[in-house]
Amino acid sequence: MTDTTDASFPPTLNLDGYTPLPPGKIATIVTHLEITAQPSALREPPDSGLTLERVDAPDTGWYRDLFRRIGEPWLWYSRLRMDEAALRGVIADPEVAVHALRRNGADVGLMELDFRTPNDVELAFFGVVPELVGSGAGRFLMNRALALAFARRPRRVHVYTCTHDHPAALGFYIKAGFRAIGRSIEIADDPRLSGLLSREAAPHVPIID
Repeated sequence: MTDTTDASFPPTLNLDGYTPLPPGKIATIVTHLEITAQPSALREPPDSGLTLERVDAPDTGWYRDLFRRIGEPWLWYSRLRMDEAALRGVIADPEVAVHALRRNGADVGLMELDFRTPNDVELAFFGVVPELVGSGAGRFLMNRALALAFARRPRRVHVYTCTHDHPAALGFYIKAGFRAIGRSIEIADDPRLSGLLSREAAPHVPIID
């Protein structure tokens, strides 16, 4: 295997082999998915005790905390890098619908729908806290996400997932009715090296520094 420790940046993308990255960078394959008609609802666990509430003009501290609790195992970092004004400008926009999944009064999930592009809804963020993964909470959340999105009668709803995400995420979206339409490669600074996320986050993605 070729030694990549002296790689220059930005790299020249090799579409038929390895593209070396310098230390401190992470790379992921992003799958783009869309759905154009509301599907049948996923089967949910009965009497789950879950509720979904829209949070208008969310406090940025609350948002960052929930975003981190859900996303740190999967290297969610994009909203953590935003300054206060930029983050507030997005999540307080009336066409960005932030919802909290709650159980027994505790916030256990996040669902964010972006309606800012006419006829095109982005499921911008979607997830539950680690202890609820596999419990059926994701199915509960997805059923409501698609119902809310298609209530606007969009041309499509789209979402992204990547190879840093939970290994079942892509299959879950496809089971919910999405279809894969594209693929891209994302390269970024490792957020664990700057302290944005814990160095213990996402052990399935080794730190190379």
